[in-house]
Amino acid sequence: MDTRFSGIADLVETPSVAVVVDVMRAYTVAAWAFAQGAEKIVLAESLEAALALKARHPDWVTLKDGPPAPGFDAVNSPGLLRSIDLTGRTVVQKTTAGTVGALAVKGAGLVLCAGFVVAEATAQLLRTHDVAGVTFVVTGEDGRAEEDLACAQYIAGRATGAGTDPADFLRRAAASRAAVELAAGRRQGAHPDDVALCLELDRFPFAMVATSEGTLMVLRPHALP
Repeated sequence: MDTRFSGIADLVETPSVAVVVDVMRAYTVAAWAFAQGAEKIVLAESLEAALALKARHPDWVTLKDGPPAPGFDAVNSPGLLRSIDLTGRTVVQKTTAGTVGALAVKGAGLVLCAGFVVAEATAQLLRTHDVAGVTFVVTGEDGRAEEDLACAQYIAGRATGAGTDPADFLRRAAASRAAVELAAGRRQGAHPDDVALCLELDRFPFAMVATSEGTLMVLRPHALP
């Protein structure tokens, strides 16, 4: 399997298969939303687009980065989201990097969104599809986020069937700028448990597949046998 690691701005063409990685915290939050019963997640292009969807669908749950804001029901924190019952609900998610990365590759034949919490399921789905090449989109810090790169490299190793030891990858992520800032309370809309939750390897037994549904990019869980 040919693997490529790219920042969002460095994507020069639409890949056939893309794995969009945002460990801290978009796709850890997405996984928790599904674990809390969400049916689907709509990846919004902008805050305005998210609010417009909320206006048309008042029962949908909107969430964003940063502190609470009018029109948004939740923030992009796994520690805070894990206490919310989302059974049967549609979530609208807009974040600085994760949702942007998925929308940048929406034309790909297969788009997976991932973090450490769904790493093995993501790798297994890639193995099942027997893909020839995968572009891993490292969303944070213009493609330089160490936690996202570490996760992408770990999934890539697992997808090839290698006996990859996760310890070093998790250490790299724990020492990343995002982890340090979250742990120090320097990011708004966070919970003290966010870093630990983002580094919980294979917490969930599903991958997350994003597809175009009409004009929307929609993320759904994909359970594996």
